[in-house]
Amino acid sequence: MRRRALLQGAAGAVLAAALPPAARAEAFPDHEALAASAAALAAAPHRDPRMPLHGPFAGLDYDSHRGIRPRPGAAGALPLGHGFLADLMPPGFLLDDRVRIHLDGEGEIAFAAGLFGFDQRYFDEPRLTPEEAAEMGFAGLRLRSELNEPGRFDELAVFQGASYFRALARDTIYGLSARGLALGTGGAEPEEFPVFTEFHATAEAGGVRLRALMESPSVTGAFSFLIRPGAVTVMEVEASLFPRVDLAEAGIAPLTSMYFFGPMRRAVADDFRPAVHDSDALVVVNGAGERLWRPLANPARLQLSAFADDGPQGFGLAQTARDFAHFNDPEAAYHRRPSAWVEPLGDWGPGAVVLVEIPTGDEFHDNIVAFWRPAAPLAAGRRHDLRYRLHWGAVPEPRTPMPVVAAASGRAILDETALVFAVDFAGLAEPAGLVPDLQVTDAESYGLTWFPVSEAGVTRVSFHLVPGAAELAELRLVLRDAAGRALSDTWLYRWSRGRDGGL
Repeated sequence: MRRRALLQGAAGAVLAAALPPAARAEAFPDHEALAASAAALAAAPHRDPRMPLHGPFAGLDYDSHRGIRPRPGAAGALPLGHGFLADLMPPGFLLDDRVRIHLDGEGEIAFAAGLFGFDQRYFDEPRLTPEEAAEMGFAGLRLRSELNEPGRFDELAVFQGASYFRALARDTIYGLSARGLALGTGGAEPEEFPVFTEFHATAEAGGVRLRALMESPSVTGAFSFLIRPGAVTVMEVEASLFPRVDLAEAGIAPLTSMYFFGPMRRAVADDFRPAVHDSDALVVVNGAGERLWRPLANPARLQLSAFADDGPQGFGLAQTARDFAHFNDPEAAYHRRPSAWVEPLGDWGPGAVVLVEIPTGDEFHDNIVAFWRPAAPLAAGRRHDLRYRLHWGAVPEPRTPMPVVAAASGRAILDETALVFAVDFAGLAEPAGLVPDLQVTDAESYGLTWFPVSEAGVTRVSFHLVPGAAELAELRLVLRDAAGRALSDTWLYRWSRGRDGGL
């Protein structure tokens, strides 16, 4: 699925308008009411959410689908209480799952072609018969708020495509995505994509309350989101899952992103830009309080990494490069992409943070997935409840005196068998007071050294890696004091042989 094909740009000024006529009035459902619906669906055979695409919504490509816009007062700029608006998203192109939408406790909004405006470059006279319209529905929901300045309603979040959603913090643009649930991601069998088939939205306590019904052949679920915009936009998430079968490869709170290339492996692409990515590191704070920092990779072959844990404190995909010069791309503006951080609420028990890295030859496909996988399968016929916070914006403040801030690698100048690694930790430390602890598995290393770089305000650790005949090598680096206590993040990296068989 092309990652940018599912999002449309925000409109400028907006008009307040009344909702379209609703089929019937109803109360805004609480989480338990939606969970009861999900439980009932789990006890019945799976219903396919796909719909036929008729009239102007059929046969579209990326550009023509972008030519369909919610009309203000019809499908666009619908009020959700003070400070929030909603847009109903059109189906077509890759979006053929029918999504039912309710706003402010009203009945389901009836789908019609007249709710949208159509770009005349692609459409003549868009029409749907009543029978065709009755078979169709919306593709998702976009939320807007006065995120960046009063009186201007910018995009806040979009829920569109399977169970995918994205959110923005102040002064950011869309980057990585989250999902309701991942099933079989990176496994030997085809991945299953649960779908949000129904949304209920209303404004609540300085935010938007969104409830969603999720369906797939293996599981149903009820999700509640309380979305509060700001410098860091925070989502309070409550999920109730009802598996039809035992789910041994379920991914909880999955995040999906793109990493094409960067300082860790510049030779992947011949590009005028120094880096191209929405995220550059997986960060984990495990149950023991250790902060792990794992740079992302675009490997030659699919890679899975599992970081075993018990009661994780948090994990996320970080975009740490915040300077324009790091990317030199005014159009994509990768330096403005948000990070996303998952904060478990309650004890999630034993399991692992799983990182999936998929080879990609361009920047248009998401190739990075991170999620929590419980040690025990989610048993069929039972209810499984989870709660967590999703933070969109900056990664929470570092919990170590010397967090990792950057890393890079490249071929050694005088040794064609070796690579040079440079890892930067925040703060200027005296080398005499540090003991770098470097561990390398399945390869050799030499030349370990460390020194302050006053120009950057960091302490740099560098070393040479000699892979030899190895296809993979695991690296682990942490700075300790003389007593052996950790002073820094734990930097982890998996080196893998390149596409050309060389370093």
